[in-house]
Amino acid sequence: MGAIILSSGITPFDPSVKDEYGYKTMQNVVTSMDYERLLSSTGPFEGEVKRISDKTHPKRIAWIQCVGSRRVTQGDNSYCSGVCCTYTQKQVILTKHHYEDVQCTIFHNDIRSFGKDFERYFQRAEQLPGVEFIRSYAAIEKEIPETKNVVVRYATTDEGVKREEFDMVVLSVGLNPPAAYKEISEKFGIELNSHNFAKSDSSNPIKTNVPGIFVSGAFQGPTDIPESVFTASGAGSQIGEMLNYRRGKLAKERIYPQERDVSSEEPKIGVFVCHCGANISSVVNVPSTVDYALTLPHVVYAKEQIFSCATNSAKEITDLAKEKGLNRVVIAACSPRTLEPLFRDTLREAGLNQYYLDMANIREHCSWVHAKQKDEATQKAQDIVRMSVARAGRLEPLKEFDLPVNKAALVVGGGIAGMTCALSIAKQGHEVHLVEKAKELGGMARRIHSTLEGLDVQTYLDDIIQKVYKNPLIHVSHDAVIKSVEGYLGNFTTTVSTEGRIKEIKHGASVLAIGADVYKPTEYLYGENENVFTHIDLGGEIVKGNETVINAESLVMIQCVGCRNEDRNYCSRVCCGHAVKNALKLKQKNPDMRIYILFRDVRTYGFKEDAYREASDKGVQFIRYTPEDKPTVEAVKEGGKDVIRVTVLDPVLGVNLELDADVLSLAAAVIPTESTQEIAGLFKVTLSPDEFFKEAHVKLKPVEFATDGVFLCGTAHYPKHIPETINQAYGAAGRVLTLLSSDTVVASGSVARVNEYDCVSCGACITACTYDAIQFHDTSKGKKAIVNPILCKGDGLCNAKCPTNAIVLKHFTNDALCDQIDAAVTHEDILEQMDAVLEEA
Repeated sequence: MGAIILSSGITPFDPSVKDEYGYKTMQNVVTSMDYERLLSSTGPFEGEVKRISDKTHPKRIAWIQCVGSRRVTQGDNSYCSGVCCTYTQKQVILTKHHYEDVQCTIFHNDIRSFGKDFERYFQRAEQLPGVEFIRSYAAIEKEIPETKNVVVRYATTDEGVKREEFDMVVLSVGLNPPAAYKEISEKFGIELNSHNFAKSDSSNPIKTNVPGIFVSGAFQGPTDIPESVFTASGAGSQIGEMLNYRRGKLAKERIYPQERDVSSEEPKIGVFVCHCGANISSVVNVPSTVDYALTLPHVVYAKEQIFSCATNSAKEITDLAKEKGLNRVVIAACSPRTLEPLFRDTLREAGLNQYYLDMANIREHCSWVHAKQKDEATQKAQDIVRMSVARAGRLEPLKEFDLPVNKAALVVGGGIAGMTCALSIAKQGHEVHLVEKAKELGGMARRIHSTLEGLDVQTYLDDIIQKVYKNPLIHVSHDAVIKSVEGYLGNFTTTVSTEGRIKEIKHGASVLAIGADVYKPTEYLYGENENVFTHIDLGGEIVKGNETVINAESLVMIQCVGCRNEDRNYCSRVCCGHAVKNALKLKQKNPDMRIYILFRDVRTYGFKEDAYREASDKGVQFIRYTPEDKPTVEAVKEGGKDVIRVTVLDPVLGVNLELDADVLSLAAAVIPTESTQEIAGLFKVTLSPDEFFKEAHVKLKPVEFATDGVFLCGTAHYPKHIPETINQAYGAAGRVLTLLSSDTVVASGSVARVNEYDCVSCGACITACTYDAIQFHDTSKGKKAIVNPILCKGDGLCNAKCPTNAIVLKHFTNDALCDQIDAAVTHEDILEQMDAVLEEA
């Protein structure tokens, strides 16, 4: 082999190593992993949450956070596992969905909702009725012998120590390194960090100390699914840099059976109804739905499957299609968004055109939204299946076609993310056009001097810039403005104005890495008092040796300035780490300086927790405030000296504290750049509610847009630290290479077609199309609309807007949709409703 990826993951913390947790000694104390199994349709109670002791549904459940994490006691881990706060919120939401009356109590320290959309997710959990978040360290005191209930003891700020009784307690366990970490280290010769995860380099966390061996996922350190996915892609990209000369030499073309022409046959429809474990079958009566499907016109076979997407089930569909002579297939399961390509492939394996497939969504559209109405849900599932069968009877075979791929890439943004991505693509033999709006490369990193992990950012930045300029395959455009973007997957043309000239760039893929900006505070005397800085500016002043900063007797930092509010309902993720980094730098230069950090939640997740603890040990004082009682700031004279007086209510002491500071530093929010909306419009990509770029799927496709051929990375996606940005940049490069390494891409057969005889040349379709796929062309009967099938995305807007029905959207024809609508309500239902109306009249 030429390279190795270590993706050995994590081992959940085992709380049985400490008696205080009561795990395995108290029946109704479970870990969060155990609780996942209870919630799962394939779990011990088929998705029902029951107590181990008596198999009854618990009425009061407590979650205890940070079990095995953020503690320096023997047997625990000092780091933050990063994922526990949010997975607990998920479990609470799911529990309340299943059991509305259950009381959920979460004992927590900081709420670390630092990920994309996590803040809203926390608020969603917090606002559910019967859910209470209590900020307190909690301990399990005892089990009540008669009921097997569990007593939890915890401290409050106003009522002292309290005790509460719960039917079940869930221990939110952290993430340990993989159990075989020693064996992995010894066998592969890689170094481990002090926590026994792979030792990483901030400038490239994917590589190890051994050339050719890379690490992805949680073996880098505790991490969430999206990060695991793009570090895996990033590891693939770095291996591609090494082994590009072997690319494609081991690949074998997949050969499908010859496609049968069934267009003249009567429809013979097979219906496969999926249990989805118990996601569907716990609500919908699947056997009854199968029996019902057999009564429908043209259905010659129906069957239930536990997981239709499983490999054996997919093969079963293929085999039965051949055996039963099926020429249409309906899969009654989940959304087609993720699995439709898989099921289409099963038809191709059976020698059928893949467009003879229809999916009836009886999970998202039925079982998940009608969990408490099982009879009605079953009836609705049967209605959905009936509609799908009606549409399937009208499906027609469609042909896809191959498009050539331009092997060059366009990277928009010359910061660390853009340059890292560009270099990785270029090292694999592809030309890269790097477009930067400023006069020089570097982006926001030019204002950052070090990371919490100790990376010298400016030295690193100079090095990567030199590598970019020296790479003959990378063409840099400075002072650039993108004027237009045209084309389609594999064949784009982007027009750029750069340094006084217009450049036309042809490329097969685009990467958007335009970075982010820093909020300019309008509060806390920023811009009015010369000793009020933002955290990023404070870091620069420390490096410059500003004596006012270095020699200050007292310095106050205020966190969450400009975010976690109504205007920006998200966490900027990096601010707590920057605050701790600056505090440690200042303590190193002036140990006697009094430093106060005013926070809402300290979000030093992962190994950054160690730095938080170090800052606390060195005398940095952390004072919590609430959004209802934000700090106030005023410039005053005290003892003849100008000071900045910060007043904050300490929720523990219950009194206002007055902190007289020489310097005030504000954790200004990370915000989208001004050009984000314009760039999104040019490349036809979407934005999140916070106006960062929105990925195609938060977990499955974290570096891809829904628009084919366009990728993203860096802080334009969401605020992140430099090592995380580098990881994601390599991840985006990996996905780009998946496209550029192919000679062709396949265009969908589901595109619009114009019937020229019915076209009245009104232009409504041209106005409606956002992909510029329709234009007029000259015919013997005048100008008529024509669709470019390469540009068409099959969204149907033109089809809906056409006043003469001159445009047909293949695979979604009027006949198919009308039959589906007619099947939605049976003739019997219509007659019953008419009778009811007549009776009322």
